[in-house]
Amino acid sequence: MAWNEPGGGNKDPWSGKSGGGGESGPPDLDEVVRKLQEKLGGLFGGNRPGGNKSGGGGGGFNLPTGNLGTRAVAIVLGALLLVWLFTGSYIIAPAERGVVMRFGKYVDTTDPGLHWHIPYPIESVEKVNVDEVSSFSHQAAMLTKDENIVDVELTVQSRIQDAAQFLFQDQNPEGTLKDATETVVRKTIGGSKLDFILTEGRGAIAITIQERVQELMNLYKTGLLVTSINMQPAKPPDQVKEAFDDAIKAREDKERSENQAETYSNQVLPQAGGEAARIIADAKAYRDKVVAESEGEAARFSAVLAEYKKAPEVTRERLYLDTMEKVLSGTNKIVLDTQEGSNSMVYLPLDQLVRQRQTVAEPQQPLIVSPVETEARPGTARPVDRDRRARQ
Repeated sequence: MAWNEPGGGNKDPWSGKSGGGGESGPPDLDEVVRKLQEKLGGLFGGNRPGGNKSGGGGGGFNLPTGNLGTRAVAIVLGALLLVWLFTGSYIIAPAERGVVMRFGKYVDTTDPGLHWHIPYPIESVEKVNVDEVSSFSHQAAMLTKDENIVDVELTVQSRIQDAAQFLFQDQNPEGTLKDATETVVRKTIGGSKLDFILTEGRGAIAITIQERVQELMNLYKTGLLVTSINMQPAKPPDQVKEAFDDAIKAREDKERSENQAETYSNQVLPQAGGEAARIIADAKAYRDKVVAESEGEAARFSAVLAEYKKAPEVTRERLYLDTMEKVLSGTNKIVLDTQEGSNSMVYLPLDQLVRQRQTVAEPQQPLIVSPVETEARPGTARPVDRDRRARQ
């Protein structure tokens, strides 16, 4: 229903009064403001309706006063302070470092983990990835020490070592690294000969370039660490490319020959060492054998000497018989000692004696038979004369 609905009277929603009849018009604005002020004052513990009003004509607005209003404001401010302090917590990932700045000035570098700093705008944190590896390539034609031109190509890899230096000490660390690399490469190539660069000097040159570039990075405080420098094979000028290819092939042949010689040496030396050890062992065994035999002979001679002193004649005859046995055992002649006037005949089985000598056996003793047995056996030798002179 409208405020001034016909037949229903005027109902003022602000004053709560209803009028009758025929008056209609807008509500009093001052009255509306005054009532709104009274309601807000009652909410915050201020002036109650009908209390003192500030200013004349009822057109002012009184701020809330009292314990309830102060506590509400303190609670709101405390909540805002807690939220503000909470915004100062931050987490650093394992691959990052946190650079804390206070009013834009470097304060500290934080490691991975949960940390807190004074919230913005007093302090701020910038996170820097120190594990990310960046790389760039550099290629140029350079002059060597022996005044030859060579094409050099290399790849440089680096990462951030000091986050604070990377952010504040150098305006463009990556550009500084590129300029330093070019300078060091030209200096290193200019101090080396072309043959050394094209053959065995590539690895040494790459290590030298990395060390010198890192020294410049430390001097300029860029905060960068050169992790590796990969140098591609250098290319000689086209006019002498074939000659250098032949030089490279000759170097490879040299290395192959050296490897073959080393392999042969590794094979022969152990065999020679084993053979030498065997010869030495045989010599020691022969020495021990000769020494032992000599000692045995000396002991035997000492024993014979003792017996000779006791019975010289018997010992002399025994030595003579032993010596003659040794000497005559290897001959094919047989010596018989017979007495004159003996009528016995000697039968010598020569075939058996020869066979026994061939088998290295002792010679068979001569068989002595009587003349009667000889005559009785057919095919035997005729009886000899008893007189030795007649037989001769």
